[in-house]
Amino acid sequence: MEETTQTRGRWSWFILGIMAAVAAADQVVKQLMLSQLEPGVPVYLIGDWFRLYLLFNPGAAFSMGQGSTWIFTTIQLAFVLGALIAAPRITGRFEALGLALIAGGALGNLLDRLFREPGFWFGHVVDYISVGNFAVFNIADAAITTGVAVFVAAVFASEYAAGRTEKRGQADVG
Repeated sequence: MEETTQTRGRWSWFILGIMAAVAAADQVVKQLMLSQLEPGVPVYLIGDWFRLYLLFNPGAAFSMGQGSTWIFTTIQLAFVLGALIAAPRITGRFEALGLALIAGGALGNLLDRLFREPGFWFGHVVDYISVGNFAVFNIADAAITTGVAVFVAAVFASEYAAGRTEKRGQADVG
């Protein structure tokens, strides 16, 4: 029991650290992009396939829900708080990493919604990475996407391992 408590504490600090690092990196790079780029003017890095393109997104992915900024702010705040509450219950390294990346990305975008124009709770998210014909996004968005993939893979791997252990246990009994 004590080892589980220590492991849980370790993952809590790990989650908090990764979450803070992702949000900080996101905000630092956004400030850099705001100081270097002009909104709507692409800076081509790899042909016309990969470019920097500054825009301000009031909605969610692909600029959906532009009139619902307050809903996204509320969801992001709830997720960040939920991740902090769930952190002590996480026992696996990859579940912790996935949760931390998602929460860090949510926190990075939440800070935009709270402290950027047009005002508190309704701020627009700073996006600047443009790849091909895909949506324009930022580090926070990339962390969220990567975190979801890591978390889902970790849950499936954990379920698979539990199933194998259960089958092995049944074979030993039989």
